[in-house]
Amino acid sequence: MSYDIVISGGLVVDGTGAAARRADVAVSDGRIVEIGDGPYRADTAIDATGAVVAPGFIDLHSHADFTLPGHPAAETQLVQGVTTLITGNCGHSPFPNRHRGAPPGAGVFGKAELTWDWTDAREFGAAVTACAPAVNVGLQIGHNALRNTVIGEADRPPTTDELAAMCDIVQDAATAPGVVGFSTGLIYIPGLFAETDELRTLVGVAAEVGLLYSTHVRNEASELIAAVAEAIAVAESAGARVEVSHLKAMGPENWGSVRTALDLIDSARERGVDVTADVYPYTASSTDLSSRLAKWAVDGGREALLARLAVPEQRREIAAELRSRFGRDIDPDGVVIADLPPGDFQQYVGMSISAIGAERGTDAAEAALDILAAHHGSAPIVNHAMKEADVRAVLEHPWVSVASDGWVLTATGPGCPHPRSFGTFARVLGRYVREEKVLPLEEAVRKMTTLPAARIDVADRGTLAPGYAADVVVFDPDEVEDTSTFEHPWQLARGVRSVLVNGVVAVADGTVTGARAGQLVRRRK
Repeated sequence: MSYDIVISGGLVVDGTGAAARRADVAVSDGRIVEIGDGPYRADTAIDATGAVVAPGFIDLHSHADFTLPGHPAAETQLVQGVTTLITGNCGHSPFPNRHRGAPPGAGVFGKAELTWDWTDAREFGAAVTACAPAVNVGLQIGHNALRNTVIGEADRPPTTDELAAMCDIVQDAATAPGVVGFSTGLIYIPGLFAETDELRTLVGVAAEVGLLYSTHVRNEASELIAAVAEAIAVAESAGARVEVSHLKAMGPENWGSVRTALDLIDSARERGVDVTADVYPYTASSTDLSSRLAKWAVDGGREALLARLAVPEQRREIAAELRSRFGRDIDPDGVVIADLPPGDFQQYVGMSISAIGAERGTDAAEAALDILAAHHGSAPIVNHAMKEADVRAVLEHPWVSVASDGWVLTATGPGCPHPRSFGTFARVLGRYVREEKVLPLEEAVRKMTTLPAARIDVADRGTLAPGYAADVVVFDPDEVEDTSTFEHPWQLARGVRSVLVNGVVAVADGTVTGARAGQLVRRRK
């Protein structure tokens, strides 16, 4: 018998955590057919001698729904071995969208190259399919988009009718192809205005229709423990599976608290709550500068923020509250502007708000507000605020997946984006497995494959086994590494030799082929 593709001579790490073993992998019709001693005959032979053969990596926390339609080749992902992106995280998704056209806050991930020619999950999923992505995609319905569509950007609870409308939209989204979850981002407009009761109701509906609940918790600094406890309590009362997104502790005063958060997760799991977390392997986050401001300052959205910044007394109060956080949970030396459009402030891209303030003859708080006032209340930042020991503690935990929180898909572009888009998976394999031995190879691969696959309840991906989709990565364990840095981010990862997506060769001899065989993922029904 002859197969379509045979990967021979490699060390198979199947994603389950089982010990690596020498075996050949045979693929036909987009599926893994056999794994064994071989030799197998095939139309295409891939020599994996000296390499590891693993399931394609599943990025459980991506924001590529805002960039993939414009850049479907997904080069930054394929060269790391990523074959599936789970999008719609932190409450941000391009749907629901009440009016065709970009809604408020659509540019939170930079220059979102979207047509906005859809209103719901089904239409957006069709748009993703139409762009022929090079990687598989799972969608989540974002609470910020949901609340924006039904309520707007005001700080108030939903009416009974509004809450019912939001529940209906979640239920409908769950029937659309590719939808795997419901997410919240409780530091972002307008999700931060939601009270716990609203979350319980919506998460309960999501759980009833089989969706994962992913949450960027309400606070990742001085109130991290209370925020994680809220996420667990909401999931427990709703009977939901919950994913604590990018678990971290921001600010020197809060370093070490991730261990208490992990203890909360362990305790909840012991009493039957299905809670896990994910992490990216960096000590800096990336978000929007406006998320550092007080809740009252952004009530009503970006237009309301700009109006307040134009009133001297209110601006002084916003600056004072921001300044009060410096040294406690915000290090102004670590808040770096990642990108800005051409104009008076573009020269400050790559500089901290402290350095910008010094150059402008003011302080960090005033510099931050100057930038927000000049850029419609929004500016992407990289925020250096975590401790390496905390990153390792979270990464080592058995119920934590590796995830990027990235969205950059192209090899070149403007600004100084976070390197996590370019190097997350290669960094774990190179630095934390090979160099520092924080994780065994088999455990690292499990955190990139079967664990995230189980979270989204996808039955046929994340494992090398007969019958599974042929998403496969072949990488050199001695060479795989990230090259992207905070100072010079536009550099691709190295060490991945070959990648298959649904049985189609997407990377050959370390080079992206241009094949675009990605699909919307399917949940187990």
